Amino acid sequence: MKINIKGKNINITNDIVYEAERKYDRLDKYFSKEQEIDLLISKEGNDFKAEATMYLDKGPILRAESSDETYQNAIDQTIDALVRQIRKHKTRLTKNRHQDSIRFENFNESFDEEYDIDESYDSDINIARVKEISLKPMNTEEAVMQMELLGHDFFVFYNAADMDVRVVYKRRKGDYGLIVPSR
Repeated sequence: MKINIKGKNINITNDIVYEAERKYDRLDKYFSKEQEIDLLISKEGNDFKAEATMYLDKGPILRAESSDETYQNAIDQTIDALVRQIRKHKTRLTKNRHQDSIRFENFNESFDEEYDIDESYDSDINIARVKEISLKPMNTEEAVMQMELLGHDFFVFYNAADMDVRVVYKRRKGDYGLIVPSR
C-alpha cells in the first residue's frame, strides 16, 4: 500500500511518516500493493487530526477522520474506522465480486473479535422507498435555496452553465458542500 502523507499547520517529520507507514501496514493484507491512501495530518489547537481517504477501484470511497492529543492515537483511530468500513462492505463486495482491490480470504473470526465487530450490518440493504425526481437547470445558489425550502440535507440538480449533474448538501458544521462528478 502506498501512503501519500500531507500536513496542514504541521511539518511532516520522518517520525510521523515512519509511524503512519508502520501503522497502516496493518491494512496491507486487505489491499493490493498498488492501493493508495491519502493521509492528511493537521494540528488544530492542542489536538492532532488525521484524515484518511482511500479511492477503491470501481468501488466505494473509504474515509475516516479522527482527532486526539497525539498524532499516533489519531492515526490509530482512523485505522480502526477504516477496518470497520472494510468489514461493513465485506459481504456486499464478496457477493458481487466486482472488487479486486480488497482481499477477503484472510478474514476470520479472530478479526471480528480483535475489532469487536457488530454483525447487525451484514443483512441485505433494505431500500424502503424509491423516489423519482425531475432535475431542473439552476445555479448553485438556487439549488441551496430549494434544498432549504424543502428541508432536505441534499439536493440534486443540473448546473445551468454546463447541464452537468451536481449535488449540494448541508455539512455538519452548518455550511454547504457541492459534489461535482468527474469524468
